[in-house]
Amino acid sequence: MLKDFFGKKSKKRKYASIPSEHSKLDVPEGLMQKCTGCYKIYYRKEMQKNLNVCPNCGKHHQLKAWERIDSLFDENTFQEWDKQLISINPLGFPEYENKLEKDREKTGINEAVVTGKGLIEGNITAFAVMDASFRMGSMGSVVGEKIARAIERAKDESLPFIIFTASGGARMQEGVLSLMQMTKTSVAIERFSKAQGLMISVMTHPTTGGVSASFASLGDYNFAEPAALIGFAGRRIIEQTIREKLPEDFQTSEFLLKHGQLDKVVHRHEMKELLKTLIEMHQKGGRK
Repeated sequence: MLKDFFGKKSKKRKYASIPSEHSKLDVPEGLMQKCTGCYKIYYRKEMQKNLNVCPNCGKHHQLKAWERIDSLFDENTFQEWDKQLISINPLGFPEYENKLEKDREKTGINEAVVTGKGLIEGNITAFAVMDASFRMGSMGSVVGEKIARAIERAKDESLPFIIFTASGGARMQEGVLSLMQMTKTSVAIERFSKAQGLMISVMTHPTTGGVSASFASLGDYNFAEPAALIGFAGRRIIEQTIREKLPEDFQTSEFLLKHGQLDKVVHRHEMKELLKTLIEMHQKGGRK
């Protein structure tokens, strides 16, 4: 018991003890994932089962290349093409090779795109999927080469071609060699189109820079996932150039659809069925 300023006895107050660092429960790293749309927290496995779409607000989080492939292709039917191709350092850019090696170790893939062919609900198709976790999906010489080769092979084998894009644009460490890939891939698509090949492009978040200005926008069908960032130059640069405030939804999938630059905004859960329908619809004589 203590005495206060008036001489009365008062009870000693009890304060809750602050837990020490050692008393806190350790949560294994990577177990939980926070949605950047509604900020709810989920078990990562729960999000993965839902194809990285938030169950609460529907925000589409990024998928890695093999996660997307597994979500679309029939089991054990995907055959990868040109896996052995890796980037070098043609301009002698400082630390570029080290960064590439770190990304290979982190992602388990050799470059920012995986190409190949496989079956979607029994329908064979050629395929390319970009992965933003490798150098932000930037397009260097190998990315452009792999995509161009996949398109040429799809033409030679009379296969439809589907590409999922996710990129920050041209890879600055490769300079003009990177920019040349815009022309190379576009020419390959032109040849593919003249051979009456079917190309479906699906733009995911983000699809920007030279990728958005070349092969990403050249499909017979151009789709996008909800709320994906799609555009060439950045919002701030455009506003400073035209000296106007742009709409809040500028450079989103929904904005592009509204202005006729997309055919459809497609929820990830509906993607496989849509691709299957389009492939079957374009097969000569239909599927028996």
